[in-house]
Amino acid sequence: MDLMTRMSLALAYVEDNLTGEINPDTLAQIAGCSVYNYYRMFSFITDISLTEYIRRRKLTLAAIDLQSSDIKVIDLALKYGYDSPVSFSRAFQTLHGVTPTEARADGITLKAYPRISFHISVKGEKEMDYRIETKEAFQVFGYEGIFKADGSGAYPNNPHELWNQNRTNGAYEKLASDAGDLPSFVGQNLCKVHGVCDYKQTEPGTFAYMQCAFKSKNSKTDGYTVVDIPAHTWVIFPSEKFKWDQVVEVCNDLNKRFYSEWLPTSEYEQVNGMNFEVYGGDTDMGYLELWFAVEKKTR
Repeated sequence: MDLMTRMSLALAYVEDNLTGEINPDTLAQIAGCSVYNYYRMFSFITDISLTEYIRRRKLTLAAIDLQSSDIKVIDLALKYGYDSPVSFSRAFQTLHGVTPTEARADGITLKAYPRISFHISVKGEKEMDYRIETKEAFQVFGYEGIFKADGSGAYPNNPHELWNQNRTNGAYEKLASDAGDLPSFVGQNLCKVHGVCDYKQTEPGTFAYMQCAFKSKNSKTDGYTVVDIPAHTWVIFPSEKFKWDQVVEVCNDLNKRFYSEWLPTSEYEQVNGMNFEVYGGDTDMGYLELWFAVEKKTR
C-alpha cells in the first residue's frame, strides 16, 4: 500500500471519529508508522498540524449543527469533545468570529474548512539532491527527551526547546566537548552535536528525540543516554549553506520535500520514522543533512 493511500485511510479514520475518540494506536496501525511520524508527515504535506486540522473540522461541523438543528450549546460542546460550554464557545468564536448563539442567525458569515484529500503533485520546480548510503550499526549518546506528538506538556515540550535549553545552560558545549573524534562513516567537516528522532518505541502519542553525538573511541559517555542505531540504508538530503537563524526554516523545507515529493514517488519506504538532523558549518553559516532510514518497497 503506497504512502498516499495510507495517509488517506488514516485521515478517514480521523474524520469518522471527530465526535468520538481518536485512538493513537489505531491511527498508527492504519498509517503504518508511529503516531508522531504521521503527525510529521501530515503537517509537512498539508502545512497544518493534525491537531489544528481536527480542531477546525470539529468547529466546522459544529457550525453546521447549529444552523441545521436545535441542539443546545452544552450538548454540542460535549459532542465535539470540549470540557465545558465556555471552552467550546471560546474556541468557536476564535475560529468563526461569532458566538455559537450568534451563529444561528440568518445571514451570519461562518468559516468552513473542508476535508483534506491527499494526492501526488508533480511540480518539477526545483531539483532535489540526495544520496543513498548503507551504514553499519553505530551508537549515539546525549540528552534524551520524550515529547508529546501534539506539542503539549512541560517545558521543554519539543526538540527545538530542548536545543534552546541546552544552549542556555551549557549542556550543548559539554556534549560537544565530550563527543571526541567523529567516526569514519561521518563527514569530517561536520559539527559534533546533532539530533536523532523516533529511534525507539515510546508510549502512544509520544516520540523520542535526542540531542546527540556520534560515539567514537575517545568519546566520554558517562552520564549520558547511549542508544544503539541498527544497520540501515539511509537516504540523505543535504542543504545549501544558510544563516543560522534560518535553520528551522531550512529543516522544515527539507522535511516537507522528503515527505511530499521524494517519498511518495520513490521505490523506498521509511523505516519506523527514524531520522537524523546532521549539522555542519561554522559560526557564520550553517549546513544541514537530513538522514532518513529507508528500505526498498516490497511488491
